[in-house]
Amino acid sequence: MTHARESLPGHVAIIMDGNGRWAESRNLRRTRGHAEGVESVRAATRECARIGIGQLTLFAFSEENWKRPQREVSLLMRLLRRFLVGERGEIMDNNIRLTAVGRIDRLPDDVRRALDRTREMSAGNDGMNLCLALSYGGQQEIVDAVRSIAERVRAGELDPDAITRETIDDHLYQPNMPPVDLMIRTAGEMRISNFLLWKLSYAELYVTEACWPGFREQELAQALDAYAKRVRKFGGLVPGAQRSGKTN
Repeated sequence: MTHARESLPGHVAIIMDGNGRWAESRNLRRTRGHAEGVESVRAATRECARIGIGQLTLFAFSEENWKRPQREVSLLMRLLRRFLVGERGEIMDNNIRLTAVGRIDRLPDDVRRALDRTREMSAGNDGMNLCLALSYGGQQEIVDAVRSIAERVRAGELDPDAITRETIDDHLYQPNMPPVDLMIRTAGEMRISNFLLWKLSYAELYVTEACWPGFREQELAQALDAYAKRVRKFGGLVPGAQRSGKTN
């Protein structure tokens, strides 16, 4: 697929939903859906890097996912570690820099070591930033940021009157993360599920009925085509609308 660079979102975020439903609809175990979903991660990452997306953030594991059955959590952690190790060649070949957001300290030691190693290996790459949201919750991220700011105020390092939106940005898990331009959710779910709440403030939302294991280059192209047709107003008016009386 080809898109003019100016029509591309700089930051795409994806809620990868429907692995279990995809498997169950085929009379397969839910675990097969998770394994097939890894192929979709590879396809989306490769394509976004190829066409020039600046950052791709994938909601890989939420804080709430720890409540799932232990067997499923253990499988997801094994798949995550396998991905982090197995995709190193792909990451390096495509000049991708891997980062992560979330409460990384909650991950199993072997997963955390694999993540740290892959981040270190790719730190010098200057292509697309692939960010994995791991043990992540948007509300918790804001709470952690507010707590850090409060500690600075208590220590006399920061005047409360000097706190701005930029102050909160600077205390988020990844302070240099750009705002999300396009948020994609698969499996037809119409909610944002506590994902990147601060960064999604003016994101364009796109929902597809395709479950994540079936989301490949064609589905990504459809999402990007839909984004290219949107008019982003950021709370203002469409150019020329004030003269014509139109406000939507």
